[in-house]
Amino acid sequence: MSYDRTVRLDAGFDTAVTAVRKALADQGFGVLTEIDVKATLKAKLGHDMEDYLILGACNPPLARQALEADRSIGLLLPCNVVVRADGDTTLVQALDPNTMVTLSGLPALEPVADEAAARLDAALAALT
Repeated sequence: MSYDRTVRLDAGFDTAVTAVRKALADQGFGVLTEIDVKATLKAKLGHDMEDYLILGACNPPLARQALEADRSIGLLLPCNVVVRADGDTTLVQALDPNTMVTLSGLPALEPVADEAAARLDAALAALT
């Protein structure tokens, strides 16, 4: 089962992060959380790795609809978007919103997942 939507950018990490934030905002997503995995692993474990950022993106109307269908769906929110260096390119990966339908088995979440997927796809397409 594929659970991601991925694009590869011929852009540096910082440039890609800026572009991802704008593309998400243009599709109605705000970034609620940000985890700098590289900095965290360095600080906590002394481990060096490539640039790796997890953005917790949220579209409030879609989140509300999902939570009204299933209060436990918050376990799968917000929509995680990863921006990570991969050699000379940068990968941008978003969790496929249809994963919440598959995991929950709730048909009521299908329209929400479809809308979120369309918006994330549009954001990813705007990057290429």
